[in-house]
Amino acid sequence: MNRITRCFQELRRTGRKALIPYITAGDPHPDQTVPLLHALVAAGADIVELGVPFSDPMADGPVIQKACERALKQGMTLRGVLNLVRQFRQTDAETPLVLMGYLNPIESMGYAAFVAGAGEAGVDGVLTVDLPPEEAAELAEPLIDAGIDPIFLLAPTSTAERVRQTADLARGYLYYVSLKGVTGSAALNVAEVAEKLAMIRAHTDLPLGVGFGIKDPPTAAAIAEVADAVVVGSALVSKAAELADDPERMRQEVAELLAAMRLAMDSRS
Repeated sequence: MNRITRCFQELRRTGRKALIPYITAGDPHPDQTVPLLHALVAAGADIVELGVPFSDPMADGPVIQKACERALKQGMTLRGVLNLVRQFRQTDAETPLVLMGYLNPIESMGYAAFVAGAGEAGVDGVLTVDLPPEEAAELAEPLIDAGIDPIFLLAPTSTAERVRQTADLARGYLYYVSLKGVTGSAALNVAEVAEKLAMIRAHTDLPLGVGFGIKDPPTAAAIAEVADAVVVGSALVSKAAELADDPERMRQEVAELLAAMRLAMDSRS
């Protein structure tokens, strides 16, 4: 049983929902990533998603696109991301960590080398945005063998058959994209999300996380009432970018935003 499964079991036992922040590795600067990860955990993160910078992040809106650009300019690579995970694990052996990114860097590194490196570094899950389940077995099966959860996206347009196909291969949790758009989009309809999650739950026992469009504590709390996990990314990445020249204040204000979401979620559980 890896850290993700243990985390959700403990959350269910205590009647709480997972809070999963996303940040882009290497943004605003590689030296700031690990301290920011620790600040997020201290602020109430249950699982953290660490974005692997990519030159063409087609599922992401302008906030995370620019974060990827900044990180790549700083020289961040997939191997560099794995090194950051190793640094994080030196002082945090408990918090589940998921790499989120695109297939090209993994293919460039090689599946076997990536799986071995991710396992050695302490990665718990891998979410490859542009890898559909029908093409994922070559990567997903070695990940599962290594004790790493392959995590997949579901969309508002996903059919029941698509949900079943995805859930058969997925481990850890399923990530439901709440909007027909890119990360950071607006206009989240919680009732529509709840209806879709009910359909998904008819086909899987995996925890369901919801992301895209969660920008503030009230929205996080509303989603926590219908989902097993709340994923927040663009709001945190935007705050980090605003304060990139003041790393201590940046960590403090990003952590405060996440802590406010945690408080709002817990107050309605």
